[in-house]
Amino acid sequence: MYLFLKKKSSSLVLQTKNAGVLCLDLIIYISAMFLIREVYFAQFNFITNGLFWSFSTLLVATGMIRLRGVSWREIGLSWPCNFKKAVLASIFIFVFTLSSIVIFQMFKEHFGLQIAPDKSAEQALSKFGQLTGNWPLFFTIIPFIWLQSTLEEMLDRGFLINWIEQMLANTWFATAVAVIIQAIIFGFRHSYDLSERSITVGLIGLAMGLGYVCFGRNLWPLIFAHCLLNTMSMLDRV
Repeated sequence: MYLFLKKKSSSLVLQTKNAGVLCLDLIIYISAMFLIREVYFAQFNFITNGLFWSFSTLLVATGMIRLRGVSWREIGLSWPCNFKKAVLASIFIFVFTLSSIVIFQMFKEHFGLQIAPDKSAEQALSKFGQLTGNWPLFFTIIPFIWLQSTLEEMLDRGFLINWIEQMLANTWFATAVAVIIQAIIFGFRHSYDLSERSITVGLIGLAMGLGYVCFGRNLWPLIFAHCLLNTMSMLDRV
């Protein structure tokens, strides 16, 4: 597998290197990310509300990106130069993510860890409706699931990793810390507790974060892998 590893942890150049300023950016951004989820429009379904949360957070992130003199393209939203390598990277990230989840399940069962069970299957009914055997509903909502997957990669991997590591002086240690922190935030945001679901989603965030820094910091391989992962999850409910 060809790794697009760079000599430096990041090539992103912000107009400010002030750690305090970047820390304030992160406080505002993470606060907005969580506080906006307190807004829920009962007249709309979960997908609509989810996209509202993500697009609202995207506006905050975009404002900060412009304020710091960079663009989403520099963070990784540029089209891959080599499509074949991007596909291989997507496959590797997808397999690595699934492997991480399987290893966690084996570890949990072997050591008998007492963790709150994953209730996502039960919650899916209230979030998406009755999907069992309902292919029209599946094909109606899957484009929005893909859109949400794209936004999550932009916000959690693209923005969070770069801002955290820049705040911590942009070293390999800072990159490792950034990947871990964004994975914790990603997992917690999906469950708000320490449960099987939050750990599983956190592992997905960790695998995606590693894929981001190891494969040239391009978001598209992650987006493709994330979309495939969520598609499989939705298919399992049909």
